[in-house]
This record gives sequence, structure tokens and C-alpha cells, in this order.
Amino acid sequence: MSEFSATAPHVRDLDAEDSDDVVIRVRGLRNAFGDSVIHDNLDLDVRRGEILGVVGGSGTGKSVLMRSIIGLQTPTEGEIEVFGQPTVGRSLEETLNIRRRWGVLFQGGALFSTLTVAENVQVPLREFYPEITGDLLDDIASYKVVMTGLPPDAGPKYPSELSGGMKKRAGLARALALDPELLFLDEPTAGLDPIGAARFDELTRSLTDTLGLTVFLITHDLDTLYAICDRVAVLADKKVIAIGTIDELLALDHEWIQEYFNGPRGRTAIAAQDKIKADAGTLAPTRADAVDTAQETVGVRDRSGGNEAAERNGIEGGGGTVRPRDEEAEGMRR
Repeated sequence: MSEFSATAPHVRDLDAEDSDDVVIRVRGLRNAFGDSVIHDNLDLDVRRGEILGVVGGSGTGKSVLMRSIIGLQTPTEGEIEVFGQPTVGRSLEETLNIRRRWGVLFQGGALFSTLTVAENVQVPLREFYPEITGDLLDDIASYKVVMTGLPPDAGPKYPSELSGGMKKRAGLARALALDPELLFLDEPTAGLDPIGAARFDELTRSLTDTLGLTVFLITHDLDTLYAICDRVAVLADKKVIAIGTIDELLALDHEWIQEYFNGPRGRTAIAAQDKIKADAGTLAPTRADAVDTAQETVGVRDRSGGNEAAERNGIEGGGGTVRPRDEEAEGMRR
């Protein structure tokens, strides 16, 4: 990643990464759909134990990159290693022991609409550990449901009976079913109101610290980037053009990076974090409180019209909630 190293030499070059600390290693990745090239010579390392935020404009291939890593998209060229093992060109049987070490939360949760929450959580358990049956299977599913902050009575409910935020947590419970070491999250806070998004961020950080997870997190949410991400990778020009902490990225003279982090919403996120830091040691405000204050400063509206009361009552919240897609949920079975 020569552009970034040359601009910010204080950030380690990819080739200098300790292989023992790298959970995901991508080299020379190329993805194309017909004449449309999405990635070209893309390199990326994800370090063990970190939450890596992945950002980029629409159409830069953030989800395509994730799907390539987990084997749902076959790249045209390049190499991908997960836990030190190559994954490109290998069969599902050959990558079985790798796949059981990761969990995936697709956009919107991607729950199977005809299965209950508990049955959705049991899907990967039935696939990878068919010997687990009966009460033990039910107990594991119940534990995972509660672990993600859902009430115990959410298990027997169907996705249509859940709010947007509850669907995200149910999808997360399924992603954690196998006690993974690596967690993929695709737009986990999209469509949530500020309070719901902040709580999901806190849950992600808590689970990462408690379970020792490595997290690959695709997001457009600047609050999420500031609140929980250890580093951020920026996709542009068909590759990862920069990776580092937000402060390191802000030091780069790149038009998209500057516009993204220093635009109106970027200033809102910065103001929110500054208020939280200023109030440290007192009663820290919620992200919603800080955002409200920041919005008054920069004169922008929040991205969500969500409703906390609707969220609590299990009713679909504000606009923009991404509906589960059964075709992506089907990928969990492959």
C-alpha cells in the first residue's frame, strides 16, 4: 500500500506486519463483473483482536470484499488467507475448519423468515455440529439470544415480529453461535435510531473485549468509527488507499478522506465525541444527546427518523431499515 506508507511513514507497511498478528491477509485482489472492475490489486491486513472499520463510497465494493473473504464471491485474481490458510479456489469441505471459526452478520440480519429466532441461531450449529441435538441445542440458542441483549422470550418469535434493532441482534446471535474468533459485520447500525445504534456499538465493543474477537466492520456510520474502531480502512480507486487510526487518516491529503471525515456529518461526529470527552468524569451523555448538541452547531439533521419507543415495543422503527434478504441467509448454509 505504497500511497499510504509514502504519505504517512509512521504507519507500518503491510509487508512488515507480523504474520502471527494477522487474521486476514489479502494480496492483489481483483473482482470484476463483466467489464465492470470493482477491485484491482487490493491489499489488506486485519490484525488479531482489532475492530477494523471499512469505509468507502457507494459502489467501491465493501460488501464484495467481505463476500470474497468469506467465500461467497470468487475473485478474478489475488490471494486471501484467513488464520494463515489460503481460501481462494478451495472447496467448502477444504475450508470447513476455517469457516467454523468465523461468524457473519449480513445487512439487515438476513434471517430466515420461516424460522424462529432460536431456529435461526441453530442453523450454523446444525451444519457444523450435527451431533448436537435436543435440549443442548435449545440451551445454546437461548444463551446466544440473551448474550446479544434480546429478552429470553425473543427465541420463539419470527423475524416479522421483531423490530429492526431486534433483527440485528438476532442476526448477531446467529453469527456468534459457533463461538467464533472472527466476526464480520455488514452495516450493523444502518436504519437504527441514534440510541439503538449507540447501544449496538457498545454491545460490539463489549463482546469484542470479552470474547477476544477480531471484527471486520463495514459501516457508513461515523459515530461507530469514532466510538469503537481501532483502525479504519478506506476503499477508493478500486483498492484500499489508506488504513490507520482516524487521526492518521485525517493527516492524509486525499480529497475523499478529507470530505468524508471533515464534512458536515464528520463534524457532527467529532463534536459528539468532544462533548463526551469534555463530560468525562460526570454523567456521560448518550450518543443521541451528543449528536443533538452537535447538530445545533453545524446545522444538519440526523440520518435517522427512528423511534426508541417503537424499538422497545417491537415495532419497525424509522425509515431506511434494511429488510432481511433470504438469498444472503441462504449463504449461511453453504
